[in-house]
Amino acid sequence: MSGTSPPTSGKRPAQQAACQGETDGDRGAATIWIIAAIAALLLFAGGILAVGASAVTRHRAAGAADLAALAAADYAPDGEQAACGWARWVTDRMRVRLDSCHLDGWDALVRTSADPPGPLARFGAATAHARAGPAAS
Repeated sequence: MSGTSPPTSGKRPAQQAACQGETDGDRGAATIWIIAAIAALLLFAGGILAVGASAVTRHRAAGAADLAALAAADYAPDGEQAACGWARWVTDRMRVRLDSCHLDGWDALVRTSADPPGPLARFGAATAHARAGPAAS
């Protein structure tokens, strides 16, 4: 034998150096891609939650307007002050603002608004209108 020993990996030194160079340049790239994917997922989830919170606020305002109009219509024979007092009682219990209430004959016309939670409040309140009265015959 000639006295030279082969490399321990079974590859020639040039091949071994080339393989090490390929992996050293990519070190940590997967971590950055995973962080970017997680950030995108969190941003998407935050957007979905914001849309959901806005929808819930809108439904809360609409439900309060409907119930307040029904309460006001029920007390319409007692006058506008009594009818709108009951409409305010309903909206106060539902944590919604009563923006306007008046009677048009026997019909109660109500407008309510509700603020969305947290930072969504800067986009403005959700409003709803409702009308209730006797059925037309």
